[in-house]
Amino acid sequence: MKLRILLPVLALLLGVGVAPAAAAAEPVTAADACYTWGRTLSEGASGDDVRQLQIRVAGYPGYGGVLGLDGQYGPATKAAVTRFQQAYGLGADGIAGAATFAKIYALQDNDCTPVNFTYDELNNCNSDWSGGNVSAATARANALVSMWKLQAMRHAMGDRPIAVNGGFRSVSCNNAVGGATNSRHLYGDAVDLGAGAQGFCALAKQARNHGFAEILGPGYTGHNDHVHVAHRSSRFWSAPSCGVSG
Repeated sequence: MKLRILLPVLALLLGVGVAPAAAAAEPVTAADACYTWGRTLSEGASGDDVRQLQIRVAGYPGYGGVLGLDGQYGPATKAAVTRFQQAYGLGADGIAGAATFAKIYALQDNDCTPVNFTYDELNNCNSDWSGGNVSAATARANALVSMWKLQAMRHAMGDRPIAVNGGFRSVSCNNAVGGATNSRHLYGDAVDLGAGAQGFCALAKQARNHGFAEILGPGYTGHNDHVHVAHRSSRFWSAPSCGVSG
């Protein structure tokens, strides 16, 4: 019999205490320069960490849906997390744990933007995001959500690049290009897309699955040379040449 087996037996016979073996270390969520989640999230949870998750999965609400960013982990958030997990080959249980957060960490840069999109792409007007119809902070936050929606859309289209022609506009910039006085560009949540490798109609059709309530494209006045995607309070899809309406 080996000595390491005899020692505890001898200790018991002699009445000598033996220190218990050290417990296995608990798994620790990897730190992230942008945002680090410190707990597993599931239906019924609430808080800013839920809202941060909702921003990252905003592009997975399902056809025609828009995920609310309210910090409440309800059925819609669970469904969006499940779609995100399915998209990346993770265990699709709708519970955001270590594997889900690890994938999000891999997809985001230190400024919280998704790896394939930047703030500069979505702002070719006022670099400080001021002068629109909302505060600079709100315009920038709205643009971040749009980028995560575009990241989901890009992945669904085979991870081919999506060309961004513009995003946020101040009132003066919007006037200079002849934009509508109520343009969503003034709120920071609108993005104009070039044809890229996919083509305008493929972009307009795919956008329906990724949380964009406003989609304008070929066949709609002034939109034959780009696809416009944005957030709004009610759905308005119009790209007649592509069969997109709603």
